[in-house]
Amino acid sequence: MLEKTRGLRDAVRNIDFVLIALTVAAAVFGIVMISSAGGSGSVRYVIVQTAALFVGLIGIIVISILDYDYLARLSKYIFAACVLLLALVLIPGIGSERNGARSWFDLGVVSFQPAELVKIGFVITFSKQLAETGKGLNEPKNLCKVLLQPVILCVLMLLQPDFGTVIVFVMMAVAMLFMAKLSYKYILGGFAAMAAACPLAWFFLLKPYQKDRIINLFHPENDPTGSGFQVIQSRTAVGSGKLTGMGLYNGASRYNNLLPERHTDFIYAVVCEELGMIGGIAVIVLLSAIIIRCLYIGINARNSEGLYICAGVAAMLAFQSFENIGMCIGLFPITGITLPFFSYGGSSLATTMLAVGLALNVRYRYKKINF
Repeated sequence: MLEKTRGLRDAVRNIDFVLIALTVAAAVFGIVMISSAGGSGSVRYVIVQTAALFVGLIGIIVISILDYDYLARLSKYIFAACVLLLALVLIPGIGSERNGARSWFDLGVVSFQPAELVKIGFVITFSKQLAETGKGLNEPKNLCKVLLQPVILCVLMLLQPDFGTVIVFVMMAVAMLFMAKLSYKYILGGFAAMAAACPLAWFFLLKPYQKDRIINLFHPENDPTGSGFQVIQSRTAVGSGKLTGMGLYNGASRYNNLLPERHTDFIYAVVCEELGMIGGIAVIVLLSAIIIRCLYIGINARNSEGLYICAGVAAMLAFQSFENIGMCIGLFPITGITLPFFSYGGSSLATTMLAVGLALNVRYRYKKINF
């Protein structure tokens, strides 16, 4: 009986209540902002996002029960499922096209981007591969095998095309490779190769509207009613909030309806407009706390696989946040990347919480629990 009591005590002690509290706080904060940004559809958006929050919490419980080592043993099947999802979405009639990219499954009642689920799968499968490769990672033959996995996934996403998500995947892979102690010469060489490939991408990969987004990032006034419109309106919303904002539900863009995609891509601009710089900083602090907590769990994981999982989750959250906030304040081109926990999207919130669930899984298994 005493042993069971100790086992239960250890089980409770291994739960990271801090990360759970931060995650729920961010999701609830996001729902409040969506209720303000959603306009006439805010009630439906709040219901969907709240339902996604509860689904995500259930998902966290389920994914925490399964030992991450067990999930890693299924990595071949998980990777095959990821490839299948990204291939199916490219087929007309199966995949749905939005904003020039065929990257959605529309099931009528619900629609979702398979790339969101693939992020979770990639963290598991790439962590397993890095752990198996171990110290042999810096051998060219082994490195080529390791890189094959993210390359296949990124090529499939480029065919949609979804450049924003590809960047997130690349950064996730780089962060995990860094934690696996990949030689700096390979990392620097990789960034140099990407820089050299930029002219090729500009002339042969990017479509005219994508080039316009990049050009008008620096000169939005060149096309104030076209490709520069979103940049101008987002900057205006962010700047108009000043220090304390116009007040919740009192943002000017709520009434003039000039800021597009207020509840999704540009939710951070709404936060700054209504809650000011204080609200904007609060969002950054909250997201940073979640990311740092994930890294802390990874550094203290029982094995390298746990470290890589947490690094992948932290990188996913960090670069999505960096890219979205940079987009809203006019530092990066508009890519359609959502802000984790805050942007509207049931499947996005649920899968983001699943990613946090992976980190909680690692934390829960710091040490063996005996009942």
